[in-house]
Amino acid sequence: MEEIHGHEVMQFMISSEQAFTRESLESAIIEKFGASARFHTCSAAGLDAAGIIRFLEERGKFHPVDGGFTTDPSKICNH
Repeated sequence: MEEIHGHEVMQFMISSEQAFTRESLESAIIEKFGASARFHTCSAAGLDAAGIIRFLEERGKFHPVDGGFTTDPSKICNH
């Protein structure tokens, strides 16, 4: 199975134009990419929806807003 890059999750968040909680983002990721989807980044692989959220959060890719958090294009690395 081909893994989806974490950047795609961040692009999805940006295009949704909404704030998320961990729970709502996990549900949205599963709905968008499927329950069996696995994600990778430049330094991690085999992450499920909860794992990619945790990974992105730990690396400061989210910023708080009323009602949860979001991200923006400046948080996406360009390599």
